[in-house]
Parts: sequence; structure tokens; C-alpha cells
Amino acid sequence: MSCPICDKPSAPAYRPFCSKRCADVDLAKWLGGGYAIPSTAPEDAEDLAQALEEALEKGEDGRDGGTEDPDLPRLS
Repeated sequence: MSCPICDKPSAPAYRPFCSKRCADVDLAKWLGGGYAIPSTAPEDAEDLAQALEEALEKGEDGRDGGTEDPDLPRLS
């Protein structure tokens, strides 16, 4: 089996990759969205835009700021 990144023979310790470097390159592609399949459906983009607007209205942490939980410590 060859490494999916550089086509060298895979190493048992990093299978299916040949080295830690190639494994890290693959992980970076996953985390960066390099393997994502883009959607062309307009409703997906509209739903995402609406969800982002709602999240921004509530604040960065996603809470609406209405009620506080008395059991949680207060941050100043």
C-alpha cells in the first residue's frame, strides 16, 4: 500500500501513511476543509447565514444573556 499523500510505501507505525509528516499533512487537510464537498444547494447557504445571524445576536458564547445560572461561578 502506498502513502495517499506522497505515494511512498506506507510505514506500519503511520499506516496508511509513510511518515508522521504525511499523516500531519492529511490531518491539516481535514481540519482546513480541504476534503469537504461543497454544497450547491442555495437553501444550505441560507440556513447557514440565518444560523450565524442568530448566533451573533445571542453573543459569542451562544447564550442570549437573559438569565444567569446561580450554580455557576460568576466571571468578572
